[in-house]
Amino acid sequence: MATKPQSGSTELESFLPQDNSGANGVTKYKIATNGDVETANLGEFDPFKSRQLQHPVSNVNTLTHLLKASLGTGILSMPAAFYSSGLVMGIFLTILVSVICTHCAYVLVTSAHELYKKSRKTQMGFADVAQEACKRGPPFARKFAPFAKQFIQIGIFVTYFMTCSCYTVIMAKNFNYVIDHYLGYEVEIRITIAVMLLPLILLAYVPNLKYLAPFSMVANGFMAVSLGITFYYLVEKMPAVSERPAVAPIATMPVFFSITIFAIEAIGVIMPLENNMGTPQKFVGLCGVLNQGMSGVTLVYILIGFFGYLRYGEHVEGSVTLNLPISDYAAQAVNILVGGAVFCTFGLQFYVCIDIAWNGIKERYAKQQKAANYIMRTIMTLVCVFIAIAVPTIVPFVSLIGAFCFSILGLMAPIAIEMFTFWEKGFGKYNWKIVKNLIVGIIAFLALIFGSKAAIEDIIAMYSNSPNATTEVLPIFGEEPKFNGTTPVAILARSILNGTTFGDIVETTLAPLNSTILS
Repeated sequence: MATKPQSGSTELESFLPQDNSGANGVTKYKIATNGDVETANLGEFDPFKSRQLQHPVSNVNTLTHLLKASLGTGILSMPAAFYSSGLVMGIFLTILVSVICTHCAYVLVTSAHELYKKSRKTQMGFADVAQEACKRGPPFARKFAPFAKQFIQIGIFVTYFMTCSCYTVIMAKNFNYVIDHYLGYEVEIRITIAVMLLPLILLAYVPNLKYLAPFSMVANGFMAVSLGITFYYLVEKMPAVSERPAVAPIATMPVFFSITIFAIEAIGVIMPLENNMGTPQKFVGLCGVLNQGMSGVTLVYILIGFFGYLRYGEHVEGSVTLNLPISDYAAQAVNILVGGAVFCTFGLQFYVCIDIAWNGIKERYAKQQKAANYIMRTIMTLVCVFIAIAVPTIVPFVSLIGAFCFSILGLMAPIAIEMFTFWEKGFGKYNWKIVKNLIVGIIAFLALIFGSKAAIEDIIAMYSNSPNATTEVLPIFGEEPKFNGTTPVAILARSILNGTTFGDIVETTLAPLNSTILS
């Protein structure tokens, strides 16, 4: 039976939602915009109360994960970054980069919270947020919604998967740095990587972020102790501040931004952390988990960068641990602890890849999800480690991928998502949000260009045997034998690369053997 309109009202008015307020006899009605039709029809939706998690993560554990994601091995490169910016300028630029990266993570989460209400969902990954923002954004963006999701998913997966391969190389190098010192010869890095395969598979089996929290705590402890020991060496024989330039030449500033952005950036773990929180609304806010974590991270980055450059000046290495005396037990402990911290971090970074891959295939294995999940984790870890074994010189290539993906995914994508999400609400007085996002976009573009340029130059220098190379080149199927650089294999390889004639090759190759026989 139809409801009869109230006295004094038209039939049309009975279908309009009133807000129960009026002034001077005027009745007000709530008219929903196109983007909020679902919310208006179904009532207010609280995504946080509706979220149900089997293993909710506490604020403290979320903060622990965030610190581990941002306090990676990149912090050891901060003295080199300060060398490119100057002692005083480095402080201000580090704060600037941290504010930008934190802001982009912040707007990603706040946009997600807005989209939760509009779509009546309680959780969304980074890629889903991008897709939903396009679908509910301006008309020109809606057709790009499927592409946005696929682009974000592929970009995040490739970046973090290759980063995990790079982590296995970094672990092996840190362990070998100490092992080689005691053995008196260089252990093949591929052997060390292969030995770590089983522990990494077991680490990949950790099912969720709640059970990964202890590993992040251990990693934070290892990194804290190693940074403490490193800091002791930095302040031990500290020169006067006046001995270092306050501001470096502007031509070297892009190098600073490249190092710092890719060291601090952790956009890939932001949404997984938020999605697993029991109180996701506390992730953002003035004193939220995000701001607390990034404030501490920024302070540590400034301290290591400032005092590392002050201590070693122009002689600072790409990783400040390489400046430490390897014969000291404390310096050896630093390398072991850093390797252990990277191992524990592997699980958190790899979780991002597992989450993306599993969400893509879990519907196909509805009846055998547990077995399929463990098989997938095993295969992914095997591939990750085998890439590192096949190409131990992977680090510069990962830097190139990071320069491309983190500039787009970490800086450009969040501001685009914010623009599309709040398109109907506007961009504030004088459109200040547009101006703000334009500035961030310019910085992201410069980071993309100069970061990619630096990575490509490093790759070229590495494979041209340039003294500027930062990574040792190893052939794919095995490291060449070493005999003070004059082994027959080494001489033969160099002769071929230099275009020497066959006769000269034979002569130069046999020369060491002749001298050995005659002696």
